[in-house]
Amino acid sequence: QLQVEESGGGSVQTGESLRLSCIVSGFTYRPTCLGWFRQTTGQPRKGVAVTNGDGSVDYAESVKGRFTISRDDAKHTLYLQMNDLKPEDTDTYYCAAALSPKCHPRWADDYGMDYWGQGTQVTVSP
Repeated sequence: QLQVEESGGGSVQTGESLRLSCIVSGFTYRPTCLGWFRQTTGQPRKGVAVTNGDGSVDYAESVKGRFTISRDDAKHTLYLQMNDLKPEDTDTYYCAAALSPKCHPRWADDYGMDYWGQGTQVTVSP
């Protein structure tokens, strides 16, 4: 069983930054697909950014140029640097891990992830 735990959410104002972190643990760690997702209560969960086991990355259009996903496999940790935050970025953000080293082609629609964290709230005020 794999455990996923996020941290780093909070409340900021428009234009400010936050950095989310996620520790992945529970079995012999290997480079696998990791990602960040977001969800508003009552709405489908949506992909924000993913990184494949080889380190390649992909982003949702809405965050390109503002968010950066990165991983430190030595520390079993995934990061999401969120810059120039906007009120529409407000949501609960989830870290997720897949058993596959390559993310599902439809990751943005919440496909292919196997383990999820509990979520961390990000609130951006105007």
